[in-house]
Amino acid sequence: MEYKISKDARIAVIGYGSWATAIVKLLEHNGESINWYVRNPEVLESLVNEGINPRYLNDVEFDRSLIFPSNDLDKVVSESEIIVLACPSAYLKTFLEPLTVSLSDKFIISAIKGIVPDDYCTIVEYIHDHYNVSFKQLGVFTGPSHAEEVSRGKLSYLTMVCTDLENAHLLGEKFASPSLHMSYSTDLYGIEYAAILKNIYALAVGMAVGLGYGENFQAVLIANAANELTRFIQESYPDQRNTMKSACLGDLLVTCYSTYSRNRRLGLLIGHGCTIKSALNEMTMVAEGYFASSCLHQINQKHQIDLPIAQMVYDVLYNHASARKKMKELTEHLI
Repeated sequence: MEYKISKDARIAVIGYGSWATAIVKLLEHNGESINWYVRNPEVLESLVNEGINPRYLNDVEFDRSLIFPSNDLDKVVSESEIIVLACPSAYLKTFLEPLTVSLSDKFIISAIKGIVPDDYCTIVEYIHDHYNVSFKQLGVFTGPSHAEEVSRGKLSYLTMVCTDLENAHLLGEKFASPSLHMSYSTDLYGIEYAAILKNIYALAVGMAVGLGYGENFQAVLIANAANELTRFIQESYPDQRNTMKSACLGDLLVTCYSTYSRNRRLGLLIGHGCTIKSALNEMTMVAEGYFASSCLHQINQKHQIDLPIAQMVYDVLYNHASARKKMKELTEHLI
């Protein structure tokens, strides 16, 4: 049975980090009323009383008549038809733990670019398997999108992915604006995995920069990463798709090159000689690539796809290998 979204469907956002905050701002800009699940007491109080998130994007002000922050997850979900997941993948289970109402009649959008640790599956796969939600009621909101730029109206291009293009367009209209162009796709698997893999490759680029490799090498590393990303997606789930579009290649490029990129930043710290533990402690926000590296390694035990860059990152992060030695070995395999 097809699931059709109504134009006046109420939206909820789960999460209070920078990307969740930017998403709420996008929706508010279009006049949407947003139910907002916020677990942090300090952030909740500030949003209710001042319309500001004091921890993330604290220069962004909200119209308090359009946002309805709450720490009652059941209430937020019950009063909404569309649920946007925008918390770090490592904490998804913790965020959803208080939920007692069903998600089976909701439309769930993942704005999370990560894999659920220990379950070794994407967000879409996890919600489908654990909450009895049909793939027809699942979507992905992704693309080259640093929250800092999106929230401040910098021109951005994002993609809404659903199995039904009509639903994708209806959802996209709720986010689109003069500064945010939307494109649409039905490739849930390919685009979600591309958003996960690019974080691992940004870690590799950060390591290279920290180790002193120049821009010439960075370009070669990213070009090989793009090929590796395509190879994994196509060999693990063959389909007619174009990974050169902005939702895949564009997201890879901005995450590898941008100073906003937390995954690149983590790799940079490691390349500079920080231990993994100290580098993680230096991070003020979650670097999804750290968790994704381990999960992808486990997933690829089944597929056995050649992923030299991803394997290098895994060896450094989890096998205590030398970043300098592993990067030097990798240079012999790039073309």
